[in-house]
Amino acid sequence: MHWASAVSQFPEADRALTEVLTVLNERLAGAAPDLVCLFVSLHHEEAWLSIGKRLCQAFPGALLFGCTGASVIGDGRELEDGPGLSVSAAVLPGVRLLPFHVEDGALPELPLPEDAHVLLMADPWSSSLESLLPALDDRFSGTVVGGVASAGQQPGRNLLFLGEGTARSGVVCVGLHGDLRLDAVVTQGCRPVGPPLFATGCQGNVLYELDGRRPIDVLNELFEAASAEDQELFRSSLFMGLQMRESQDRFEPGDFLVRNLVGADEETGALHVAAEITPGHVVQFHLRDRRAASEDLEKQLDRCVSQGGTPRGALLFSCVGRGQWLYGAPDHDSTAFAERVGRVPLAGFFGNGEIGPVEGRTFLHGYTSAFALVRPKN
Repeated sequence: MHWASAVSQFPEADRALTEVLTVLNERLAGAAPDLVCLFVSLHHEEAWLSIGKRLCQAFPGALLFGCTGASVIGDGRELEDGPGLSVSAAVLPGVRLLPFHVEDGALPELPLPEDAHVLLMADPWSSSLESLLPALDDRFSGTVVGGVASAGQQPGRNLLFLGEGTARSGVVCVGLHGDLRLDAVVTQGCRPVGPPLFATGCQGNVLYELDGRRPIDVLNELFEAASAEDQELFRSSLFMGLQMRESQDRFEPGDFLVRNLVGADEETGALHVAAEITPGHVVQFHLRDRRAASEDLEKQLDRCVSQGGTPRGALLFSCVGRGQWLYGAPDHDSTAFAERVGRVPLAGFFGNGEIGPVEGRTFLHGYTSAFALVRPKN
């Protein structure tokens, strides 16, 4: 197995692609790739189709897969707020690739074994991920990871690449099976605040009671006891963590699925969460800041490396709300990856959502970074 990645920030599409192809051919050293992953920014919109076509011509035996993004990631750089073209090419001996396009959220019949992995790219306006992701988990025991396109802010303005074709809607997927191990690292970047609490009153996504009290009263107490710095985060970066394992009775940072708080009712004291809540389950308030995000990323990367060693290649799907906006400095997650994992070929983009597993189930996330780490199985 051999991976190579290259990135260009030239504003002229032809020049950017020429630079990327030159670097890839040098790093591939004559090997013919089986999979080519393409991420291209909005700046190159007029050339999206021609870029995909030229990559197919340059690597005729490879499957092209990718999407358009607000900005791209590659080769240790995160090219925010400017033109960007990022490509990864992978030689995958002993690996079977099966591309498929899901238009309505219904998973088609697929001639892949149960232990196959899936990479996917989704259109934010038409992807039906709420039904597709559980279906993929039911069908496959392997890892499911990917991202949501972010170049266009209205329907039809994003482009998904799959083989020699493209799509403006739905989800494009690649099933992978054979001599390949795909591990996901999902860093939610939040830290808990206050104690874990039981959801003693809830319906759907509305939380009416926490340990028998009005949630808004619990929240106000936490706010009053917080530092001035954390009180600022309460106003802009407050989330709810949801218990993932029913049998769990002790909780540490990272043990919760983090979801947005989307509203509050002053009259009833209820809180509205961007997820369904189960009565009796444990929840915990969380705050997001650059320190928590950095520490969680390092912890998750260290854990993955300790379990499997250095990967041959990797993809990174990061939220448009991370990067310089969160850290105040460029290239943070890519640099942390290189320091923790090594100089592994890496490509990706900043998206409108990140897809990856938490406690064995695949979810659509926000404000996260989801890495797909690839290495031979044997």
